[in-house]
Amino acid sequence: MKALTLIFVILIALLQYPLWLGKGSWLRVWDLSRQLATQQEKNSALKARNETLDAEVRDLKSGRAAIEERARSELGMIKQDEVFYQVLDNSAHTQSVQPPTPSQISNLGQVPSQNATPSKDTLMQRTTNAKTLP
Repeated sequence: MKALTLIFVILIALLQYPLWLGKGSWLRVWDLSRQLATQQEKNSALKARNETLDAEVRDLKSGRAAIEERARSELGMIKQDEVFYQVLDNSAHTQSVQPPTPSQISNLGQVPSQNATPSKDTLMQRTTNAKTLP
């Protein structure tokens, strides 16, 4: 009787091995489902990015407003007979009283960044050498 019980225990262990540690085991299924969830998150992020780019392409193809906005923000262009005002900090004005350095001369005519927040004591400078939009 003991031999029969031992045979059944060994038989059950051999049948359980593929379920827990074999090629199609629960551990492998769990790992693959985790990888699948990670890939689906990446795919959804890329799909959202593609939809944004597609909308931007459609906007650029259909109208002049997007093209004009890009020309203004990225290229610093303005329309003909339009006046461009550059806002400078008060500290920048006091430094410009001194003779300009070569780096200051090379920075003339550049459009200030959109993130710059001027202080309450600001000056306005008229720029006439800006590029013009057609």
